[in-house]
Amino acid sequence: MDFNFTEEQSALQDTLRRFIAKDYGFERRRELACSELGFSRDTWRQFADLGLLALPFPEEYGGMGGNAVDTMIVMEAFGRGLVLEPYLATVVLCGSLVRDSGSEMQKKTILPAIAGGELLMALAHYEPGTRYELNHVQTTARPDAAGWVIDGAKSVVLGGPWADRLIVSARTSGDARDDAGISLFLVDRNAAGVALRAYPTQDGQRAAEITFTRVKAGADALLGAQGQGLAALARALDYGIAALCAEAVGAMAALNEATLEYLKTRKQFGQPIGKFQALQHRMADMLIAAEQARSMMYLASVKADSLDAAERSRNLSAAKAYVGQSARFVGQQAVQLHGGMGVTDELNVSHYFKRLTMINATFGDADHHLGRFSDSLLAA
Repeated sequence: MDFNFTEEQSALQDTLRRFIAKDYGFERRRELACSELGFSRDTWRQFADLGLLALPFPEEYGGMGGNAVDTMIVMEAFGRGLVLEPYLATVVLCGSLVRDSGSEMQKKTILPAIAGGELLMALAHYEPGTRYELNHVQTTARPDAAGWVIDGAKSVVLGGPWADRLIVSARTSGDARDDAGISLFLVDRNAAGVALRAYPTQDGQRAAEITFTRVKAGADALLGAQGQGLAALARALDYGIAALCAEAVGAMAALNEATLEYLKTRKQFGQPIGKFQALQHRMADMLIAAEQARSMMYLASVKADSLDAAERSRNLSAAKAYVGQSARFVGQQAVQLHGGMGVTDELNVSHYFKRLTMINATFGDADHHLGRFSDSLLAA
């Protein structure tokens, strides 16, 4: 496997590193996290100007024709900067769903608007009590004369407070845990019957609980084939898992650099604590864990574009499980090596640790994906 980036990918990586270092410092990020909006619309417009929002979409819809490896480069840089803007929710999840399942009119309408920074979206799929069961959908959509009527509730909708439009999973047939019968719908955030309660998450991001009470959606709101939304959801969430793996690797790399610098400068007993062999061994283990996670990040990004659903799922679960374990180890060790300072709000270490913890829990934690991986091996 060739791990070398193309010239364009290397240029993108360099551009993002400069941007994060210059315009997205830790103090700036803390200000945004505490602001009313929770992120910067000016920064979002900069992302559009840089082509980041158009990256994974076909050129005929205003995109740049990128793949999952290109998204990996973006998300790794965002992990280093703890970027708050809803790139994962809007571009990776909802953008890929529209790109892969939308009608020609939906693609022409939505993808250029996302690419231009004009439209924010969120995926409203998980429900209270469903944990990571992708097929567990109790929200219903029933047909009426004008289209569809949606009733139900969605939980922890990432990017929900900012979204202009939602992609909502709802059951059009079958029982709550059937694979068939799940459909996807485009719903305006301000449609009658949509109620949203926004809140900050532990890592400084924002999410929402959303209820739908007799929400009317037109016939053209259906995204993809009726009753066949589960496969589309699984593919989009695999893209999201690959993106999260890259973000975690970026955060781990930044944590290792900060911890190594601290070991070189913090003195105890008249010498830098980095000279103590026990701490050197810990630092070495952290670096090894991060590099092994990087290898799994590459695997996830290469396999995310696979059309073989079983192969893609198996490899993405392997990557998510290993990256989740590494993220927990690196985060905990970084906090321990910084001592009491490691959990203070003023130090970036605690913020990286919180984000890594949330990444592990998002779209299935390490234990869940270990089980999913073992099940796929048994099935094979």
